[in-house]
Amino acid sequence: MFADRAKIYVRSGKGGDGHVSFRREKFVANGGPDGGDGGNGGSVILEVDEGMNTLSDYRHVRKYKAEDGEDGGKRNCKGKSGADLILKMPAGTVVKEAESGKVITDLSGDNMRFLLLQGGRGGNGNQHYATSTMQVPKYAQPGQPAKELELQLELKVIADVGLVGFPNVGKSTLLTRVSNARPQIANYHFTTINPHLGVVDLDDAKGFVMADIPGLIEGASEGVGLGFEFLRHIERTKVIIHIVDAASTEGRDPIADIYAINKELKAYNPEIAARPQVIAANKIDMIFDDGSGTNPVEALKKEFEPQGIAVYPISAINGKGIRELLYHVRELLDTVDDKPVVFEQEFFPEYMISGSDEPYTVVYDEEADEYVIEGPRIEKMLGYTNLDSEKGFTFFQNFLKQNGILDELEALGIKEGDTVRMYGLSFDYYK
Repeated sequence: MFADRAKIYVRSGKGGDGHVSFRREKFVANGGPDGGDGGNGGSVILEVDEGMNTLSDYRHVRKYKAEDGEDGGKRNCKGKSGADLILKMPAGTVVKEAESGKVITDLSGDNMRFLLLQGGRGGNGNQHYATSTMQVPKYAQPGQPAKELELQLELKVIADVGLVGFPNVGKSTLLTRVSNARPQIANYHFTTINPHLGVVDLDDAKGFVMADIPGLIEGASEGVGLGFEFLRHIERTKVIIHIVDAASTEGRDPIADIYAINKELKAYNPEIAARPQVIAANKIDMIFDDGSGTNPVEALKKEFEPQGIAVYPISAINGKGIRELLYHVRELLDTVDDKPVVFEQEFFPEYMISGSDEPYTVVYDEEADEYVIEGPRIEKMLGYTNLDSEKGFTFFQNFLKQNGILDELEALGIKEGDTVRMYGLSFDYYK
């Protein structure tokens, strides 16, 4: 089975702890602090591998961890940093936070490499805390903790044009004829079980990428059969080609098939159903006059062309009518934005804070006339956040508000212009 979904657990490396030690040398009675810093933890990085086309590797191994940083040592020895973990994935992989389903990144277009989880920063050794009044510091900073995530990986093929239709209507045959793709073809209900991509080259016109989306059945949008596995691959396409068996060789009504597929597309994602469409009335080489005077191709045109959907009679077997169909598809592509369909980021791992249940204190320091906020949770937040960036500062403000810290400051009587201090960071309070 084609592996286009996987659920995995990833974890960055923990930062090594700073070390507490003092110089001990002959003739040096009271050496100063010489505790080394901890090494940084390894980061988790996602990278596109052009040679991969499935997520099968992630079906067998579910847990991935970057290396932890080593603790600092004596004599100012810094701990070794942990190795980064690089996860290779096929182009078109959409990475989501598993619980919320929010998009973290879409490995498409120019996004070939993505820093998913930054490794924990190593803690400072006690040498950093020596002052004129504290010459024997017995404190070293712990390394930042690791971050972890459960990810939902979804591969959505990258193609300009999607071929849709019920099984055995000739999608794979058409793709084989017009492109360099060589899908396996057989005569059973799910003729194709893998999406196939092919590059279509046109004389005197820009080519495009076409995808054979495996056969749909009614109820696909509700997960019947292999519905979800198939439908997700059409989300990036800009033009849809409906292929129908105009000769009704299996007894299907081609008009009913078009409506049934459009119903499934609309139920899955109305935006997809609204994209430009064209109907390829296939197997015209097998249409015979039954004496009724009814031409199935004309019936299709009468039904759908008033709705703005062109109908092209073709034979995928002998190539008749295919050239006209492809040039019409090119015209449709020219009417839409050629910017690739890329899913926007909705979840930002860099602003996750571990240990959200850890305590913090908010007090008023009368001697310094400052409001002081402290605690492991606050220290972690400051370590993860770049306050020089607009996004980071906005996150910092939201953190104070959402965790009730602003309410506690106001309960202590803080006024605009008063000073707030957090681990060496001081700022003026304004609403």
